Amino acid sequence: MPLDRDLLKRTILPIPDRPYVGPVMYNAQDPASHFPPIKPIEPLKNAPNVLLILLDDVGFGAAEPFGGVIRTPTAKKLAENGLRFTRFHTTALCSPTRAALMTGRNPHSVGMGCITELYTDAPGYTSMIPNTAASIAKILRYNGYSTAHFGKCHEVPVWETGPSGPFDHWPTYMGFEKFYGFVAGETNQFYPTLYDGTTYIETPHHGDYHLTTDLANQTIKWIEQQHAMAPDKPFFIYFAPGATHAPHQIPDDCLDWYENNEDIAGGWDKLRETICKNQKSLGVIPEDAEAAVNEDVPKWDDEMFDDMRDSLRREMELYASFLQQTDEEVGRVIKTLEDLHLMDNTLIIYIFGDNGASAEGTFMGTFNEMIGFNNIQKPLDEQKTIIKDNIDKFGTKEAYNHYAIGWAQAMCTPYKWTKQVASYFGGTRNGMIVHWPGKDGDGNDHIVRGDRGLRHQFTYVIDVLPTILEAAGLPEPLSVDGVLQTPIEGTSFLQTFKNQKAPEFRTTQYFEMFGNRGIYHEGWTAVTLHSKPWDWESNPNYEKDVWKLYYTYDYKLPDGTKPPYEGVDYDQVHVDWTQRTNLAPKYPKVLAQLKNLFEITAARYNVFPLNDEKTERLEQSPPPVGATQRYVDGSFVSDPCVINNFNRSFMITAKIEGPLGEAPNGVILARGNDFGGFGLYVKNGRLTYVYNYLGLERYYVQAEPRLLNLAEAYEVRMKFTYTGTDTGQGGTVELLTKGPRESDFKPLPLAESPDIGEDPLDETPDNAPGHIVRTNPIIFNVDAFLMVGKKTGGPLCPDFAGSGDNRFPGKVHWAEIELTGKPAEVSPEHRLHALEAIQ
Repeated sequence: MPLDRDLLKRTILPIPDRPYVGPVMYNAQDPASHFPPIKPIEPLKNAPNVLLILLDDVGFGAAEPFGGVIRTPTAKKLAENGLRFTRFHTTALCSPTRAALMTGRNPHSVGMGCITELYTDAPGYTSMIPNTAASIAKILRYNGYSTAHFGKCHEVPVWETGPSGPFDHWPTYMGFEKFYGFVAGETNQFYPTLYDGTTYIETPHHGDYHLTTDLANQTIKWIEQQHAMAPDKPFFIYFAPGATHAPHQIPDDCLDWYENNEDIAGGWDKLRETICKNQKSLGVIPEDAEAAVNEDVPKWDDEMFDDMRDSLRREMELYASFLQQTDEEVGRVIKTLEDLHLMDNTLIIYIFGDNGASAEGTFMGTFNEMIGFNNIQKPLDEQKTIIKDNIDKFGTKEAYNHYAIGWAQAMCTPYKWTKQVASYFGGTRNGMIVHWPGKDGDGNDHIVRGDRGLRHQFTYVIDVLPTILEAAGLPEPLSVDGVLQTPIEGTSFLQTFKNQKAPEFRTTQYFEMFGNRGIYHEGWTAVTLHSKPWDWESNPNYEKDVWKLYYTYDYKLPDGTKPPYEGVDYDQVHVDWTQRTNLAPKYPKVLAQLKNLFEITAARYNVFPLNDEKTERLEQSPPPVGATQRYVDGSFVSDPCVINNFNRSFMITAKIEGPLGEAPNGVILARGNDFGGFGLYVKNGRLTYVYNYLGLERYYVQAEPRLLNLAEAYEVRMKFTYTGTDTGQGGTVELLTKGPRESDFKPLPLAESPDIGEDPLDETPDNAPGHIVRTNPIIFNVDAFLMVGKKTGGPLCPDFAGSGDNRFPGKVHWAEIELTGKPAEVSPEHRLHALEAIQ
């Protein structure tokens, strides 16, 4: 039997190189001296380009194609010529959904049972995607595709986000040739922490900068370059902008798009009614479906909102603008494909949310979501005052705002519950649009829309990868990079592209998040609510969880009959599309069967052990080892990799060198940004320390004498003594210097009135120089970084603002943080509250 040496082994990736076998002449000029031409790896014929779009924190009922009142012209246009999947599901949380999307495996199967910040040693929760589950990007790249990722990546273990790596789980090592975006759960839209590959890049400084626009620009540039240089090579683009995750920040010219909008004006309860009516007219939910009621969410007319409704409306107006602006940026990317005549063979998969809408903005909404992340429980009147006093800043770079829980529930219409709640469709059901014009190799349309392009088959996020592979004509790889692969757990839904009545291919799917559990099986769902997004107290015992049962879809077996269950007469069971009516009391045997199925399935996919033991999980957090951490000039260190100096005494010491010149200004070390952090710097020649408390207050401590104009290196120090007995309290600051030939530090007298210029948040007490009243108890910001010698991004304080103006004019040889006291104890609930909010 002859060897099939010319057959590409696409189940082994990278495709093994085959050495030349044949005669070799002594002289290259010999007419018989010839070899096969060099050929690059190529995809199969007619392989499509793929544009995979994933938005963030968008509920099922937000966008136009799924009944929402928010204008999404790009999505609407794609839906009119493509398919709308009405029963597409995610995991209810960010990192797990993204890991499942990229690998085609269940989140717990690839160690991503929760966000990366809450990893444990258990196999389902390590936050480390194993090399036995290669990403769709790597599979396509090894099959001849160009690959690029623009936007959010929240799948890197927190201890691998530092400048020294390792970078094994970063996009450029997971199969993407190009990565431009941020590695975190969220980022500031005006001052993002950006990477090109694994290299930090400064945010472009111009007045109209906005991250989502920048990501679209970068994507367009990459497409144009690929088309110019390799027009016949297909590409895979993963566009995940991080919008519309909080903070809800938008360009100035979008701020008033929804001002006085009639649909928003009536509040979230009326908005849910409007959306539900729209959904029925569009066919994305049945005519007889009723919106599920969530009694845990306060009504719009609750008296607690009596003096707040104008501000609450503004919160939603800004979110609506954010989603529309995001969709229009997606539209610019797609317009590029149209201009380059690439649309006919580009498969577009547009997913509206990695989970349901976010209920992490508190019942009132928030000016700075870090207030909630730090579990600072301000009295209701104070919450209202902060919001009303700052409502004109919402949506701008001066706020880190999030909307109220009521709006989140409205965005998940017609379902109840939201992000984090894997038990209910409000947390897991997201809209998905598929668009693929043109014809296949046999001359048939890629898509046959049928009735309004609706697809009601049950689909799950892990089904996207095998669908893309089937569309590209590629097999599931058995080995990647020499590592045997675990089987892909998703199932292709490509058959639905041409057959609106294609049978359901996914009959069973489990869900779990924070102990919230659920399982779908043959039209039935069994669920239990274990924890609420806003309830950070200890969760109840699992034995006390109450399971409920719903019949959510008219499922039929391949022979056309309905699955038999003991005691079930289907003539007496009506489809409950929205999980509104609990059938557990009527059909306890069905519930018992589904609960048993959940346990079997959960055990198979590494869901166990269920983990809501807060203290144990928090002990897994990986702070840097030791009491001292040193940095060099130009250091850029992500916050999870910075030594933890919250709620304790510590020192910042730095070795700096002049000459400084007259009235110098410059950063020595800074950690955080506009909405929380601290910095040691020189202002007009004076050593200065600033502490930014939640973007609400700033405290300055400044030395009276100017630093000497030495050409030699000398050391400066900030010594903070924590005087609090609980978390988030204050302390005192000393500033010291040590000359090049001095053996010890000498304290500097402090200025009674620091020379800081205008700062509306300066709260330094007049008679207490060196005193800081309040400190952040848990976290500065989700995308906070420590920098040495210069501060980029959010300026932390007015003295750091501007482009390149804060660079230390001499040299920072090194700077270090040293812990000098034991920390005040942070309750596990408070710490967990902060981490669970970073999604």
